[in-house]
Amino acid sequence: MKILIVEDEAKTGNYLRQGLREAGFTVELTNNGEDGLHLALQGDHHLLILDVMLPGMNGWQVLQNLRRQGKEMPVLFLTARDQVEDRIKGLELGADDYLVKPFSFAELLARVRTILRRGRSGTEATTLQVADLGLDLLRRRVTRGGKRIDLTAKEFGLLELLMRRKGEVLPRSLIASQVWDMNFDSDTNVIEVAVRRLRAKIDDGFKSKLIQTVRGMGYVLEESAGA
Repeated sequence: MKILIVEDEAKTGNYLRQGLREAGFTVELTNNGEDGLHLALQGDHHLLILDVMLPGMNGWQVLQNLRRQGKEMPVLFLTARDQVEDRIKGLELGADDYLVKPFSFAELLARVRTILRRGRSGTEATTLQVADLGLDLLRRRVTRGGKRIDLTAKEFGLLELLMRRKGEVLPRSLIASQVWDMNFDSDTNVIEVAVRRLRAKIDDGFKSKLIQTVRGMGYVLEESAGA
């Protein structure tokens, strides 16, 4: 699942991004309201973590603009503004939760998962399925043929990307930017190694091989023709 963080405090923003990535989420971070609003309107994020006191457009204004334009993405305010009036204002503007700084990351993570589990519309898929391979986004669990498969956070993120875009050949550059948040370097084999390890866990021991290599192009997850 993809989370957008709008936080102007660099230390807090980087801390959140690192922690949420280690929890298996794909994270995008920006430090001002204007860019945050643009990314929220144009992207496919599942949750927005939003500070109130931002340069330029503040968090209240970002949320108001989002709701005015019909964007129903869940929003969690994370701010130092701890007055009851501020909490009420945030919730009345359409936020789903309000957490005051300083905060416990464990509590933030629990709230994030609760919001995502609940969803705004109740229609957001929380599981992905391809053949007998299942991925539970909330429990961070993967099974194949009913067998539990343990993955690292990066492997989970890579598999989620492949499953969300099943049947589509994904170039290494896209995988690098989406899962590792880095520009693709042709001299590194980090993508190949990660795919090889994931394939060993997902495909080894199963007759049908789901992760395919398309030479010179990238990787695709799909049911093989002979399955």
